[in-house]
Amino acid sequence: MSHTLNPSDTPINLTPAAPVSRRRFITLSGGVAAGAALSAPFVQAQPAKIKVGMMLPATGTFASLGTAITNGFRMAVGERGGKLGSREIEYFAVDDESNPAKAPENTNRLVQRDKVDVLVGTVHSGVALGMAKIAKETGTLLLIPNAGADDITGPMCSPNIFRTSFSNWQPIHPLGKVMAERGHKTAVWISWKYAAGDESARSFKEGFEKTGGKVVKELGLPFPNVEFQALLAEIAAIKPDAVACFFAGAGAAKFISDYAAAGLKDKIPLYGSGFLTDGVLQAVQAQAQGVMTTLHYADSLPSKRDQEFRLNYAKQFKMQPDVYAVQGYDTGLLLAQAMESVKGDFGNKAALIKAMEGVKIDSPRGAWTMSKEHNPTQDIYLRKVEGEQNKFVSVAWKALADPGRGCRMA
Repeated sequence: MSHTLNPSDTPINLTPAAPVSRRRFITLSGGVAAGAALSAPFVQAQPAKIKVGMMLPATGTFASLGTAITNGFRMAVGERGGKLGSREIEYFAVDDESNPAKAPENTNRLVQRDKVDVLVGTVHSGVALGMAKIAKETGTLLLIPNAGADDITGPMCSPNIFRTSFSNWQPIHPLGKVMAERGHKTAVWISWKYAAGDESARSFKEGFEKTGGKVVKELGLPFPNVEFQALLAEIAAIKPDAVACFFAGAGAAKFISDYAAAGLKDKIPLYGSGFLTDGVLQAVQAQAQGVMTTLHYADSLPSKRDQEFRLNYAKQFKMQPDVYAVQGYDTGLLLAQAMESVKGDFGNKAALIKAMEGVKIDSPRGAWTMSKEHNPTQDIYLRKVEGEQNKFVSVAWKALADPGRGCRMA
């Protein structure tokens, strides 16, 4: 269920407050002293708080991702005194449970019941599609800090929907070129069978086969199933030059561990979208060594901006940041910069949207801009697991924009 959070994460007033007028108002009070009427000074009301609805996973496979995104968002806002364009914030949170079937109900709790001004979410592409549908219908501003469903910045694109992370097509498309350059001519693809897995599969295949490679088999299993043994046996029998995959969170850790336990790690090189190894290396450090991935963030980027971010994040949250923390942070930056541009006037939606469309985010991942479909145009990096880091190797693709196929912005 949704609940209101104050900036220190302590639950407060679970009953939604009555709507507050955005118009300035004054109150006049009077009193009588020694037979004379005395007028009190005019009192100007403070602007209404901006209500931010955080719809992210708090349980299940993607729970740690939701935590990192929340941390990053709050860190960005905290750097501005905990306000957005001088407006105080009231947080509302709901656990989306990574369950697409519950997406409409959970989104409506925030939009209809809690009357949030802006939605932030989520991780699971199927859930995000449900959020986007309601946001488009109601005109609620939606900021997506992770889910890469291509349709959101494709056929479902809308002026009030922005993504600060990636499209599913984007981070893995360069991997095909990377693998071909490393001499791999055949590959097996494996992933969960849901929106993110299916779209990543198509993008990888497009990139790999454009450069002369061949995907000889596509393997899949339902989300969040992690029984990989039968599929790993099939890979061993096929003997491809390499394996490419999409998994994330706890499922990714299980896959990496099972891949090594099946004896494949030293026989068939494993590659993947960077979500395979982000946020899981403490759990699978030995089994993951040498795995190469592509993503829009990497550890050890040669950037003072990133070094400062990592140091500040570690101090504040007592853990190292990952790509999910960066995406949450950039979501906070996007909203904060836009609100500063309109001087806190959230009611001026046209100006707010224009500000977001023209933004340049000075991100720890490297500076990025917003595409006309409202998806980041950004560098994609090649990374290699060394120790507990996804070490920067090179820029796999400079300023890559999602093709935004099917987007007709209203």
